[in-house]
Amino acid sequence: MNTSQYEAPASVDDAVALLANAKGDARVLAGGTDLLVQLRAGMIDPALIVDIKKISEMTTVSAEKGGFRIGAAVTGAELNENDAVKSAWPGVVEAFDLIGSTQVQGRCSLGGNLCNASPAADSVPAMIAADMTCTIAGPKGRREASVGSIATGPGKTSLAKGEMIVSFFLPAQNAKGGDAYLRFIPRTEMDIAVVGVGVNLTLGDDGVCTAARVSLGAVAPTALLVDKAAKALIGTKVDDAAMDKLAAAASAACKPIDDKRGTIEFRTKVAGVMARRAAAIALDRARSN
Repeated sequence: MNTSQYEAPASVDDAVALLANAKGDARVLAGGTDLLVQLRAGMIDPALIVDIKKISEMTTVSAEKGGFRIGAAVTGAELNENDAVKSAWPGVVEAFDLIGSTQVQGRCSLGGNLCNASPAADSVPAMIAADMTCTIAGPKGRREASVGSIATGPGKTSLAKGEMIVSFFLPAQNAKGGDAYLRFIPRTEMDIAVVGVGVNLTLGDDGVCTAARVSLGAVAPTALLVDKAAKALIGTKVDDAAMDKLAAAASAACKPIDDKRGTIEFRTKVAGVMARRAAAIALDRARSN
């Protein structure tokens, strides 16, 4: 039977102090859609659980520098109802919206999805493609980090003892920018990604791609930022030849495993296919902006 101590602080400083001073393993509770499952399955037995949902800074979305500051405990349902975020970054919102069922969407958080450190986390490739950063609070103060630097392997993060993600910064989308996220799953919904792809690109006035970011999920121990895939698009009008190079670069970057959801060969091929499809959607969105 679990005997974890439960605390629900009202400030970031109090939460950090609790985490830093914990005797044994301490876990942050945002939505709990991963944490509670792990507790009930006996996979973890932390000495302390720190509930962050009473900390306003971690549960709000606000405009910042033309982009958005998103609290680490903001739920999928809340972000999906934010028209400003959804209009600027539909791919980020769509990726977050793919996590679980309607009931799960009312609880799951970007911070939790990232810090659970699953290679197949849906929101992470889209966040990396959008070049999102996060603000981390800890005993030594606050620091900034890229989303892609947080997960270091399955179930492992770069956060030190006492540290937690407070919020995310989603930068301003470029005037002719567009993003998209697609995944392949065996079922039609509520399944774990076999391959996930986030693409973000920007067009010049002449329709030539001037910037791009491509990220893959579920094909390596952590989500990947694939520079060669982005370079395949930059300087082109994202025509068939560029798409072919994008798909080849995405497949070449894969370092997947064989498991019951997909083989190495299958994942490698599908990564290229999904990259092409996600890029086509991002391109249409960039052209319409």
